[in-house]
Amino acid sequence: MSQAADWKVLLIDDEEGIRKVTAISLEDAGYSVQTAPNGETGINLCKNFSPQIVITDVRMPGMDGIQVLETVKKLYPDIEVIVATAFGEMELAIRALQLDASDFITKPINSDALHLALERAKHRYTSGKQIKDYTALLEEGWSETTRELMETFKFQNDLIENSMDGIMGCDAGGKVVTFNRSMEQILGYSKKEALQKMTFSQFFLPEDETRFGKEIESEKYGGPDRLFLFETALKGKSGQRIPVQVSASVMKTQEHRSGLVCFFRDLREIRRLEREVEDQARILHQDKMMSLGRLAASVVHEINNPLAGILNYSRLMLRILSRGPLAEDRREKFSQYLELVEKETDRCSRIVSGLLTFSRKSPPNFGEVQIKDLLERCFLMSRHKLELSNIRTEQQIDENIPDIKGDFNQLQQCVINLIFNAIDAMPQGGILTLTGIYDAKTRSAAITVKDTGTGISEKDLPHIFEPFFTTKDEGYGVGLGLSTLYGIVQRHGGTVAVESAPGAGAVFTLRFPA
Repeated sequence: MSQAADWKVLLIDDEEGIRKVTAISLEDAGYSVQTAPNGETGINLCKNFSPQIVITDVRMPGMDGIQVLETVKKLYPDIEVIVATAFGEMELAIRALQLDASDFITKPINSDALHLALERAKHRYTSGKQIKDYTALLEEGWSETTRELMETFKFQNDLIENSMDGIMGCDAGGKVVTFNRSMEQILGYSKKEALQKMTFSQFFLPEDETRFGKEIESEKYGGPDRLFLFETALKGKSGQRIPVQVSASVMKTQEHRSGLVCFFRDLREIRRLEREVEDQARILHQDKMMSLGRLAASVVHEINNPLAGILNYSRLMLRILSRGPLAEDRREKFSQYLELVEKETDRCSRIVSGLLTFSRKSPPNFGEVQIKDLLERCFLMSRHKLELSNIRTEQQIDENIPDIKGDFNQLQQCVINLIFNAIDAMPQGGILTLTGIYDAKTRSAAITVKDTGTGISEKDLPHIFEPFFTTKDEGYGVGLGLSTLYGIVQRHGGTVAVESAPGAGAVFTLRFPA
C-alpha cells in the first residue's frame, strides 16, 4: 500500500468547522487535502486536484451528497467516494453503497472510523486499478496478433486500392478476385460488377487474349509465366478498345497454377500527349513556313541589290582585263572591285544561310545562344522589309549579356514573328526598337520588341496568345504566331509579357534565365 503522502483527499461539507477539523486530522496523517463548501465546487475541484478519494456530506444545500456521488462516478469512475451521514439516515447510506460508494461514516466523524474508511477506500482504489491494468494487459496480449494481422491486411489492401496502376487478380479458373480502384477507372466496371462475377477473358477481344496467352508462355517478355511491360489492349464496359501496358505473373502453389495477377497502366493519356506533341510540332512548322514565305519575298529584294553590284563589278573587271596587262593605277582599282565583290558575296551568303537555317525542320537543339548574335541575325533577315515599309529601326543591345540556353532556330522564329507583327501594326511606317539587356537582380536576359503602331485593344489583350486568335483581316494570318511563340518561350523556361494600348504601340518582352 502507498504511503499517505501519495494520496489526495477532497473533503466536501457545508459546515466550515467540520471541514477545518477533518482537514487538520487528515493532513496530520500525511494526506494531501483540499476542501469544498458545496457539491458544485467539489466537482470542479475534482478536475484540477485529481483526488483518489472524495469524502462528502450527504445533507448539503444545492447539490447533495448522493448527487455528488453520482456525478463523480459518471465523470471520474476511478475515484473512491466515502459518504458521511447522520445516524438517522441509514437509507441514504444504503443508497450510496448501491451507487458504488466506497464506504460510509456517521457524523459526528470519529477519527478512527475515518481512517479505517480511508484505508478501505485506498485498498479498493489500488485493487481496482490493478485489476483494470491487468485486464488491459490481457486484452492487449490476446489482441496483439489479431491487431498486427489486421494492420498488415489493411496496409496491403490500401496499397492495392491506392495504386496508380490497375491491379487485377484471378483464381485458377480465371474468375476475378482482385479489382482495384484504378481498374474501375480504366475499364468502367465497378468492383461489385467484376468481383467473383466476371472472368479474365471478358476484358479482352479474342485476338488480344490469344496474343496475351501466347506471350506470357514465351521467354520474350520475362517469361515463361511472366510478362514485363507488354503492350496490348483491354475491352472497356462500353466496348471500346483501351491501349494498356501490362506486367503479369502466373501464381503457383506447389507447381500447380493457382491464379494470375496483372498490373495495367492506361496508355490513353500517354497516346494523347504524344499526339499533342506531334500537333504542336506541326503547328510550329506551319507557323514557321508562313513566316518563311514572308521572309522569302523580302530576301529576294535584299539579295538582288548585292547581286546587281557583284555583276556590275565583275563586268568592270573583265573589261579591265581585256585591255591587256594591269598598270599600277588599274591594279589598285581592280583590288577595290574585288573587295567589294567579296563583301557583297559574303552578305548574300549570310542572308541565304540564315534563311536556310530558319526554314529547316529539325528537333529542338539546345545550346549556348548569344543574344547579340540572335538579334543581329533577325535584323539582317528582315531589314529590307522594314525599309520597304518605311520603318526606322533602333537597336539597344548590352555588350555583357551572358549566353542563354536555348534552340537558336526556335528563338529566331519568335523574334522574327514579333518583328513581322510590328511591321503589320505600322502600315504608315514608324519606329521599331530591338532591345537586349541583362538583369543582374533576377539573373535573366530580356529581349524587347517595341513598335509605334496601332496597339492592341484592352478587349483583345487577354486572348492574343490563344491558338487561332487573330485581329488581322482574313487571308493575312490564322492566329498561330503568338500561340507558337508562347509555347517556345515556355519550353525555354522563360516568360512573355506585353504592354499595349490602342494607338500607343506595343512592347513585347521575352525573358530567359541567363
